[in-house]
Amino acid sequence: MPGRSLPLAASAPTDTATNAPLTKGHYAFISLGCPKNTVDSERMLGKLAQDGYTLQAEAAGADVVIVNTCGFIEPARQESLAVIREMLALKKAGKVGAVVVAGCMAERQRELLLQEVPEVDQIVGVFGREEIVAVVDRAVAQQQEQRSLFRPAPVRAFEDTARLRITPRHFAYLKISEGCDRLCTYCAIPQMRGPHVTKPIDAVIREAQELAADGVRELIIVAQDTTYYGIDLYGRPRLAELLRELDQIEGIEWIRILYAYPEYISDELIATCAGAKKIIPYLDLPLQHINDRILKRMIRRVNRAATEALLQRLRQQWPDLALRTTFIVGFPGETEAEFEELKQFVADFRFERVGVFPYSREPGTPAAKLDGHWPEEVKQARVQALMQLQQEVAFAWAAAQVGREHPVIIDGPDPDFPQHFRGRTYADAPDIDCTVRVRGKNLHPGDFVRAKITAADGYDLVAKAIGPPW
Repeated sequence: MPGRSLPLAASAPTDTATNAPLTKGHYAFISLGCPKNTVDSERMLGKLAQDGYTLQAEAAGADVVIVNTCGFIEPARQESLAVIREMLALKKAGKVGAVVVAGCMAERQRELLLQEVPEVDQIVGVFGREEIVAVVDRAVAQQQEQRSLFRPAPVRAFEDTARLRITPRHFAYLKISEGCDRLCTYCAIPQMRGPHVTKPIDAVIREAQELAADGVRELIIVAQDTTYYGIDLYGRPRLAELLRELDQIEGIEWIRILYAYPEYISDELIATCAGAKKIIPYLDLPLQHINDRILKRMIRRVNRAATEALLQRLRQQWPDLALRTTFIVGFPGETEAEFEELKQFVADFRFERVGVFPYSREPGTPAAKLDGHWPEEVKQARVQALMQLQQEVAFAWAAAQVGREHPVIIDGPDPDFPQHFRGRTYADAPDIDCTVRVRGKNLHPGDFVRAKITAADGYDLVAKAIGPPW
C-alpha cells in the first residue's frame, strides 16, 4: 500500500512530556475495489492515525490487519477472499495479531464470511466505518469472541475529512454522495451501500479545500451516481452548482467527473462544464448497452434515441471532450443481433475510452432470475470482440495525437525508461485509462508540463516536455 505523511487534519497524538508520537499499536491496511471504497479506506486510516495507531507498509509484524473488501461482482469477492485468507495464514503463522474485515463484501455477505473464514477476528459493515477505532481496539486486545459491527445506512452522508490518503499526493477522490436509488437489475450496490444520500454542498467544499491544502492538484469527483447529486436533499439536481463552487478553489488545477448517469445531464450541466476554468473535458458516462430491449431489461430508464441525442449535445457543446463509457455484454437474453447493434454503435460513435465487462449473475438481483443466461464462453467471446473493435478506435485516437501539444500531469518516474516520466493527459483518469511517457528533466509528481506528442505506443502516448502548461 502506498504511504505518505499525515495531513494536518489527521495528525497523531503526542506525548506532552517528550513530544514523541504515542503508539497504541501497529497496523497494516489493504484497500480493494473502487475509488469510492478508497475514500472509505482513507477515512478509516485517518481515524486510526488520530487515535495513535501506527501504519506500516507490510502486513507481517502488524498487531492487526484491516482488509477493506469489494463485493460488487463475483471476481471481486473472490479476490477479497483470497486476500483475507492470505492474512489469516500470516496470523496462523504468528506474524499477524488479528484480522479485521470491512467494506462492501462484509456488508453484503456477512454470513458467507463467517462460514468461509471463521478465523477473522472482527467484521465491520460499510456504515460501521466511523467506529473502526473501537473495532481495532477490540481486535488488538485479542478478545476471544468474534464480533460484527453493522449500522443502518445514514440519513446524511458521512463527511470524509481528516483522511490519510493512499493515492499519490497530487490527486484525490472527492465523494459527493453515498448509495444509489437506481433499480438496475444487474446491480447489487443498493444492497451494500443503501439509498442515495447527498452530501451537503458546504461539506463537499470543506473537504475539497482540505484536499487542496494537502497538495491535491487533480480532484476526481465520485459517487455511485454523480448526476443525481442533490435530488434527495434539495429536491432538484445541483451538480452544476457544486461544480461552479469547486471551480473556484485555489490550488486545484483539474476537476474530473466520474460515474455520470445519463438521465440527469442537463444543458446547464454541460454549459457549466464547458465554461469552467478547471473542469477538464473528460466525462465518464456508463451506458451499459444501446439496444432498447436490453436497456429495458436492465431498467436503465433511457433508450437509444435519448442516448444518441445526449451524446450529440455533449460533442457539440463541450469542445475536445473525451468520453469514457462502459458496456455489459452477455446480459440475459442478449441476442446476437442485439450484440451486433452494440458493436456497430461503438464503431460509429468512436468513444475515446471504453471498458467492457461480461455480465455477472449476482445473487439477490432481479437479473439473476431472468431467462436467457449465456454460458461464460459466450460472454467472454463477446467481450473480446467488442474490445478488439474498440482497440482500433483507441489506437487511431492515439495516433491522431502525434504532433499535437497537451498539458500533462506527471505521476512519477517511468520505471522502465530512464530520463522519462509517467504522466496523463486530460483524457486519462488514473489507474483506469492510458498513460503518457514523457521525456524531460527535474519533473516531480503533480507537476504540469506542456508536452509534444512524438509517438503512439498502442493505447499510450510518448511525448517530450517542452515547457510549462499554457
